[in-house]
Amino acid sequence: MKAEVFLPDDYRPAEDEPFMNDMQLEYFRRKLEHLKAELLDESRSTIEHLQDGTRNIPDVADRASEETDRALELRIRDRQRKLVGKIDSALRRIDEGEYGYCQDTGEPISLKRLDARPTTTLSLEAQERHERREKVHRDD
Repeated sequence: MKAEVFLPDDYRPAEDEPFMNDMQLEYFRRKLEHLKAELLDESRSTIEHLQDGTRNIPDVADRASEETDRALELRIRDRQRKLVGKIDSALRRIDEGEYGYCQDTGEPISLKRLDARPTTTLSLEAQERHERREKVHRDD
């Protein structure tokens, strides 16, 4: 069992410290856990809203509008469900010592990119290459 790392409230990972040191790993772990908790809380509230919102609406236009709203909300929740899976994967990478390194190149991912997208698995350069390849194959 690892000892808990003290992390000041105002801590931000910096380029001038060792990459993926204990404080950086703890910072990203907490960030990911907080994001996951928010998503799960929103999910619970959506389920409650959908269960409470079941009612018979006589006006066809109002009913269609409500069904469209529900479909959109369910699509958003599905995307968030997938994001929770990515968060769990990132937390596993932290535990396994692989977090913060590009899956394609093995090079460190910039701290700014990780802070903006803590679930990312690719460096900016590798992501751009991936998107270019995807675009070329999509155009075929």
